[in-house]
Amino acid sequence: MTRTRTLNRDILRLAVPALGALVVEPLFLLVDAALVGHLGVVPLAGLGIASSILQTIVGLMVFLAYSTTPAVARRFGAGDLRGAVSAGVDGLWLALAIGGVLALAGSLATPALVSAFGPSTAVAAQAQTYLGISMWGLPAMLIVFAATGLLRGLQNTVTPLWIAGLGFTANAALNALFIYGVGWGIAGSAAGTVVAQWGMVAAYVVVVGRLARRHAAPLRPHRAGIGGSARAGGWLFLRTVSLRLSLLLTVAVATGLGTHELAGWQIVFTIASTAAFALDALAIAAQALIGKSLGAGDVDEVRHVLRRTVAWGAWFGAALGLAIAALSGVLGLAFTSDPQLATLIQPALLLMGLLQPLAGVVYVLDGVLMGAGDARYLALAGVLTLVPFLPALAVIAWAHPAGPAGLSWLTVGFFAILMAARLATLGFRVRGSRWMTVGERPVEVAP
Repeated sequence: MTRTRTLNRDILRLAVPALGALVVEPLFLLVDAALVGHLGVVPLAGLGIASSILQTIVGLMVFLAYSTTPAVARRFGAGDLRGAVSAGVDGLWLALAIGGVLALAGSLATPALVSAFGPSTAVAAQAQTYLGISMWGLPAMLIVFAATGLLRGLQNTVTPLWIAGLGFTANAALNALFIYGVGWGIAGSAAGTVVAQWGMVAAYVVVVGRLARRHAAPLRPHRAGIGGSARAGGWLFLRTVSLRLSLLLTVAVATGLGTHELAGWQIVFTIASTAAFALDALAIAAQALIGKSLGAGDVDEVRHVLRRTVAWGAWFGAALGLAIAALSGVLGLAFTSDPQLATLIQPALLLMGLLQPLAGVVYVLDGVLMGAGDARYLALAGVLTLVPFLPALAVIAWAHPAGPAGLSWLTVGFFAILMAARLATLGFRVRGSRWMTVGERPVEVAP
């Protein structure tokens, strides 16, 4: 019982600050939208296009955190603190290299990326201004991902929370100064965010530099370490692509159902994404604890962490789902002044709330296998989950249900069929032991 209580405390110790840091991330764009919105409709529309492009790029690069955490956690669990910090430093160098390439390519491709959305000339000009400047913040954003993964691997989620909070505060102040004080308009918003992002990198450089000195870890890049991070990151990138594809295809089907259904789906998914921050925090805790236990060679503890974090995911998902279902009649009114639209989404919110325990378990199992470094299986499983999901979407598009029924079927497709497929593939994996490779470095095993 004492062992379980200790593990519960460890889960909370890691998950609560991780949740705070996760919540801060979308607030950057929220501040940009609030400040740019007062410049007028055209700048705000331009920001909408630019931020969509940036979110897609950044979302695909989140593997830099998820591949760094297990590499560091394993060495930490094995008592090799020098190796743990060194593995994290290699992740930082990989992030810098990828970020540099993306910044240069993205800057050159900015006009083409914006024009792909078919905006008016005025909106395109605003979007290109914001996106062109923001591209030079990409290396900083990716370095922050990798540095966060390093600290999570060392079982430290408090420092990333502090740095994210300071970065958010600096971003808000600089945006206000550059937009209104200096008069740069939307360019000031992008510049303020980029400066804040590089300020966060400076803070991480200080933190990582101290860790390197304390544990005599080298700060130079190692080809083997960077190569290992790149291989694991490549598989996780493929996994992320499959998830993004499922989301984009769902939006496409919602678009075909009608304007009200598309608007309703946007609200439903926004609420689900908010709930996912809390569930992702548990996944981060699972990832760090699993990596540490495997590094220590303690398979019994790995199983214990698996059982406890899955239980936390299910119960916390149930609590979130109950709250969503209880508020389903009024939640829509927070996003729209149209009472008909609020009524249209209520059945979908009830269904989504009912399915939150399933989502909670899936997110935790994702974190468990990431912590084990089982990236190849996660990538292949991501592709397999599309097998039942794509036909389900095709049926919904063909049947073309309208109103509450259409939105409800979309909810069933995404939160029941897709999540059930993910649960089946991830649950099958953790029932066995092939994913539990102990030691400082994960061993590639066949799916």
